[in-house]
Amino acid sequence: MCGIIGFFHQKEAFSRMQKGLEIMHDRGKDGSGYYDGKVQYADSPAKLLLSIAENIIGHNLHAIVHTVPQPLASQRAALVSNCEIYNWKELAKEHKIRAKNDSELLFKLLKTLGMKKTLPLLRGVYAFAYWNENTVFLARDILGVKPLWYNIEGKKLSFSSEKKALGDAEELNPRQILEYSVKTGNIRFIERTFFSLGKKIQGDVLAQLEKNIIEAVRIRIPERKFGLLFSGGLDSVLLAKILKDLKQDFTCYIAATSKNSPDLIAAEEAAKVLGLPLQPIIVSEEETKEYLKILVPLIEDSNVIKVGVALPLYIASTIAKKERNKVIFSGSGADEVFGGYNRYKMGEISRLNQDCYSDLLKIYEKNCYRDDVITMHNNLELRVPFLDKELVAFALAIPPELKIKNGEEKYILRQVALHLGIPEKISARKKKAAQYGSGFDQALEKLAKKEKKSKSKYLEQFYPKRNVRLGALISGGKDSLYAAYTMQKQNYAITCAISIKSANPHSYMFHTPNIHLVDLQAEAMGIPLIVAETKGEKEKELKDLEKALKEAKEKYHIEGIVSGALYSNYQRERLEKAAEKIGLKVFSPLWHIDQEQEVRQLIREGFEIVLSSVAAEGLDKSWLGRVLTEKDVDRLVALQKKVGLNVAGEGGEYESLVLSCPLFKKIIVIEESEILIENQNIAKLVVKKAKIL
Repeated sequence: MCGIIGFFHQKEAFSRMQKGLEIMHDRGKDGSGYYDGKVQYADSPAKLLLSIAENIIGHNLHAIVHTVPQPLASQRAALVSNCEIYNWKELAKEHKIRAKNDSELLFKLLKTLGMKKTLPLLRGVYAFAYWNENTVFLARDILGVKPLWYNIEGKKLSFSSEKKALGDAEELNPRQILEYSVKTGNIRFIERTFFSLGKKIQGDVLAQLEKNIIEAVRIRIPERKFGLLFSGGLDSVLLAKILKDLKQDFTCYIAATSKNSPDLIAAEEAAKVLGLPLQPIIVSEEETKEYLKILVPLIEDSNVIKVGVALPLYIASTIAKKERNKVIFSGSGADEVFGGYNRYKMGEISRLNQDCYSDLLKIYEKNCYRDDVITMHNNLELRVPFLDKELVAFALAIPPELKIKNGEEKYILRQVALHLGIPEKISARKKKAAQYGSGFDQALEKLAKKEKKSKSKYLEQFYPKRNVRLGALISGGKDSLYAAYTMQKQNYAITCAISIKSANPHSYMFHTPNIHLVDLQAEAMGIPLIVAETKGEKEKELKDLEKALKEAKEKYHIEGIVSGALYSNYQRERLEKAAEKIGLKVFSPLWHIDQEQEVRQLIREGFEIVLSSVAAEGLDKSWLGRVLTEKDVDRLVALQKKVGLNVAGEGGEYESLVLSCPLFKKIIVIEESEILIENQNIAKLVVKKAKIL
């Protein structure tokens, strides 16, 4: 746990570095330092000697293993790192390197082996900047547990552990290494390999998994006092049992809004049965509001779900800090690795590992930064065994039917718990999201109602900035616009629209009916539109998508894209692949939601939708061109039961066109159209003329 920062080709480099280190002072209070060609150290950022250099890197130290000041430097090379390399002693022995801690080992490995050979050797989490003569490398662990943000402006490069220390910045994609030339200011991104799918496990899967989990926990145990974030659920109970079996002295921490909160009841029961020391804290509604004033600006995000999960984590961490812990364990990541979310059961179980893989690609944006800044603020090093690199690689090879069996999620993880002696009543507890189990979502609801606001609007007062700048992939249909609206409601900025016009009416990737009306939809939203054309050739059309995404990132500085994908793995996987290359985050808020409820909610939210094509038994030309109603949804549900029709049209049964929705400042009016009929059940609406009012 440390803070790193750097500025290149900037006259105010020292003052910006010093201010940034002060902003991130909670990340390390054991000393500060900088390197500008030579090293300077001090007790705190304020005591650092002035530097007039235009290129500088800085560091705040939080020592866990020996106090080794940073930056580390020798022979025109320097390193600032925020790392926990759990196999550093083994690597030091193997490569005959003398090192006092993991950071020193990392520095010497980089100098000896270089980036390409060093990173695959590391078992742990890290974010670092390695300045070797005239080249600077920025890198982080492959899942993004440790944060790293950067900003590029002409020849200028800035980077930091926290966004707030830079102002305007974007998060480095963990699957990329940023390489920067100090001489020219040129930047390139080096692609890294993520986990692979399709491997098969030989032998006893359960026994091997148990061994892997125990090892992932064991290597993370510190030599000093530590705690465990505890909810009474499977993941935290399993960690607690392993730690107890390893004869460790630790305390379990939990925060809730009431003695009757489901998580607190479960935690107290588990602690009693397993003989665990438990430290609970009950927080009132008014106290919750006071915590929000600190928490929401801290995580730089007003997303309701993120804040709801963050509250019990933050409050429990404050108690752990008071009890002088320096490390805290968390069960985060188990749901993504072992199939713990209910939505996994909505898809094809045979593709469960693909779904897990997809969620692991996004976990750095969804969970990791939030959890890191919360624990750092409380001077705690967060350790997450379920995101251990070796454990994740093994888990992605576990047969899907062992992850979800007879409707029971995380089945094999529950079997490990039983084998370790955790009673079935505890190990079989169904997942309850932290914000609900702790009662904090209900507290947010009450606080928002007092001000007659939605939860999102209520949280905006604590962090008025928009969360992440997004480009919305717009096809003209209901799903893409509803996905964009869903993200906007969560305080994300929809910065531009992106549309792909395919010459192939049977495109594998893109919606084609009345795609020309996307221009009017973007105008109605009041945002710019980027349009890319493609011939619609399978796989090749992905290159055209990449070009459009790259243009959107360069032109409008988007940090991610939002997609209306519901169930199409083909589309989702290829979209993620294209976004990864460009370093964009992917948001699919509708993925695996109940399709009937989605269509009903659209109508209730004020979406005016017409069907632009039909191609299924039970549908005909009478469905085209008129605004969809709830009674129409009733008819679609009846057809689903009768002929298996997909209520949301995900199987190509129909295509839709949005004329009005809450995103629009104006409405679209169709002035001239024609219905083309192929047969009784196949027809399409061709809009020849339309305008906005």
